[in-house]
Amino acid sequence: MATAATTRPAPTSDNGAALPRPALTGRGRLVISQHVMEQMASQVASEITQAGGTSGGLLGIGAHPDLAARPAAKVELSGQQASVSLDIVLGYPTPLAATTDRVRHHVMTKVSALTGVEVTRVDIDVTGLHLTTGQREAVR
Repeated sequence: MATAATTRPAPTSDNGAALPRPALTGRGRLVISQHVMEQMASQVASEITQAGGTSGGLLGIGAHPDLAARPAAKVELSGQQASVSLDIVLGYPTPLAATTDRVRHHVMTKVSALTGVEVTRVDIDVTGLHLTTGQREAVR
């Protein structure tokens, strides 16, 4: 069942004239946890088509490269600045340096835009390669 959105009417004086709305200063503060920043960095990194993570396994044992999985991310926050570390899997064949540069730039700009926290550094560890369909025979 859908509900209609309602808006609060503007405050009015005794004679019905609209009163000015109060200034938006002093609205409070926003705190973004480190865990949320890590999830956001992981999701943003996975938006690059040739970047992914690992899936399956238990405690890392038996895990396999998967481009549909999100990369692992760690974030260090220091005030309004963040440093991100990513463990990613790349599709094979792909130019590693160019793809990691795209991931780094995308994470820095999009996470900064979404959170207001400046991402000053993105370290990337390529932990595996994922063979795209049809490439297995060409590699042998």
